[in-house]
Amino acid sequence: MLFVYQELAKLYTCRSATFPEQRTMTDTDKPMNFIQQIINADIESGRIKEVVTRFPPEPNGYLHIGHAKSICLNFGLATQYGGRCNLRFDDTNPEAEDQTFVDAIIDDVNWLGFKWEGEPCYASDYFDQLYDWAKVLIKENKAYVCELSAEEIRQFRGTLTEAGSNSPFRQRSPEESLKLLELMRLGEIDEGAMTLRAKIDMASPNVNLRDPVIYRIKKLPHQRSGNKWNIYPSYDFAHGQEDAIEGVSHSICTLEFAANRPLYDWFTENLPVPSIPRQYEFGRLNLNYTVTSKRKLKKLVDENHVSGWDDPRMPTISGMRRRGVSARSIRNFCGSLAVAKTDGVVDVAQFEHFVRDDLNTNAKRVMGVLHPVRVCITNYDVSSTELISVLNHPNDEALGSREISFSHQIFIDKNDFSQDVSLSRKKFKRLVLGDYVRLRGAYIIRADDLVEDDSGTLLEIKASIVPNTIGLDAPEGIRPRGVIHWVDARTAVDCQVNLYDRLFSHPSPGDGDVDFVAQINPNSLISIMGCKVEASLGEALVGEHYQFEREGYFVRDINNHPQLTFNCTIGLRDNWKT
Repeated sequence: MLFVYQELAKLYTCRSATFPEQRTMTDTDKPMNFIQQIINADIESGRIKEVVTRFPPEPNGYLHIGHAKSICLNFGLATQYGGRCNLRFDDTNPEAEDQTFVDAIIDDVNWLGFKWEGEPCYASDYFDQLYDWAKVLIKENKAYVCELSAEEIRQFRGTLTEAGSNSPFRQRSPEESLKLLELMRLGEIDEGAMTLRAKIDMASPNVNLRDPVIYRIKKLPHQRSGNKWNIYPSYDFAHGQEDAIEGVSHSICTLEFAANRPLYDWFTENLPVPSIPRQYEFGRLNLNYTVTSKRKLKKLVDENHVSGWDDPRMPTISGMRRRGVSARSIRNFCGSLAVAKTDGVVDVAQFEHFVRDDLNTNAKRVMGVLHPVRVCITNYDVSSTELISVLNHPNDEALGSREISFSHQIFIDKNDFSQDVSLSRKKFKRLVLGDYVRLRGAYIIRADDLVEDDSGTLLEIKASIVPNTIGLDAPEGIRPRGVIHWVDARTAVDCQVNLYDRLFSHPSPGDGDVDFVAQINPNSLISIMGCKVEASLGEALVGEHYQFEREGYFVRDINNHPQLTFNCTIGLRDNWKT
C-alpha cells in the first residue's frame, strides 16, 4: 500500500492547500504509482508550480463506490503535494441532471471527509466563456454548423476500420456558421436540426476526432442558468476547457476516457485557454456481485427493485452510509487499491474485510436479541433489579462502560436454546434443557423446564441462576456450554432489524444476454419485527456503530420510522458461499 494512503487513512479530513501536514513525495516513499511518478517529473521539470486536481461528477445520479476511488485519489494527491482539489459539477446535460443530485454529491464528498477550496465549481459557470471559444473555432475555420441529423452523423462517421465522409456542410463559411450558431442559441432553430461540430479529420483512426459535435440544441431549462440557453456544450468540448480555466495540472480520469484524450488535447491546443492541463487515465474500480453503471442503478431505482438511491443494498455512498459502512473504512479500502493503467475486478469480500476490520476496532458492543424467547428465572426475586457494569469494548477502555439491568425475566434468542439433551457440547455451545450456559456479563443459568402452547410452540423457558457467578468462575462441578447474549425483559426496547445481503446472487450481474435484474438476490433484505435490544439503544444516535454481540454490526437507520430500526452493516464473519 502506498505510504500516502496509509497516512491519509489516519488523518483524513482532507482539505486543500491549508492541510496541516502537507508533504512532498520523496525517494523514501516508495513504491509510487504511475501518476505520482508523472507529478514528480512535472515538478522537477518545472512544468507545474502547483498540483491541482479535480473531482468532476455529472449530477445525474448518486455517487457510488467506484467514485470513491477517484475521490480518494484526486483529493489524496492534492493533499500529498500541498496543492488543491476542486469539486466540479459537469452539468452540461439539463435533461438528466437535477439539484437533488448536486446536493447528494456535496453531502457524500463531505461525509467521506474531504474539503475543497471555496465553493464547488460548475461547468455552467463557464457557459459564456465556452460559447465565446466556440465562436473562436468557427472564426478560425475549425468548427462549422452542420445540418445532418444525429443518425446521418453516425452514418457519415464511418467505422473503426473505414474512414468517415465529410459532411456536405463542412465547407460552410465561418460567417454563416456564426449566424446560425447565434440563432441556435436564441432558440430559433428546432432541436435536432443543427449542431456545431469541430472540423478535425474525418479519416482519423480515432473516431472521436471525426468532427465531433461540440454544441447541440436542447430547449430545456437548466437547474442553475434557467432558460438562458437553448444550446449546451458537449462533455468533450467543456471538460478540458473547464480544467484550463481552473488551472488543473493533472486531469485524472478512468480508462474509458483514454480514447477521448486526443480530442481533449486538440481543444486546449486550438483555443486561447489560460493554462494547459494534461489528462491521465487509471483503471476504474469494479466489484463483483455489484453494478456501478448509472444506467443500471437508475433502473433499479425507477423500477422499484430498491427503495431508492440510498437503499442500503445499493453500492452508492449514501446507501453504504445508511447501511452503516464508515467513511474511514471506504477510505482505507480505496487506499489499498492499486492505481494502475488497467481495469480489474475486486472481490467484494476485500471491501467487506475493511468494513469489518474498522467496525471491530471502533464499534461499541451492545446486546440485541433478534428472535426473542422469554426466560423466567425462578430463583431470582421478582421485585429485584440488578445493575451490571460492562465495558463498551473489550479492548478499548476509552469507549467507556455502561450499566445493563438484570431481573427475573430476560430474553434470549430462540436459536440459542435446544430441547435436545443429546447434543454434544462441541456441536451446540448454547443453552440445552437441563444444562448450563453463561449469560454475557452476568450469571450462569440452567434451563430447568419449558412452556409450550398446544401446537408445541415454545413460549417460555424456566431457568435458575447459579448465585455469585457474575465475573467469577463457575463453581466446581458446573461447566457452562458457552456464552450467550440476552436482554432484560423489564427494560428491553422493541425494534425492527433489517438484515442485508448482497443485492445480486451472480458475481457478474448482466453478463452475456442475461438481464441483470433477473439476478437480484431474493434474500438481499430480510426485515425482522419484534426484536429486543438493551435499554441503552433506545437513545441510539444515527451514525453510531454498534456490534450486537454474536450477531453482527448494526447502525440506526437514518430514515425516520414509526419504530426504532437498525440496519445490519455486516456479519461478524464472512458466511457468503459461492
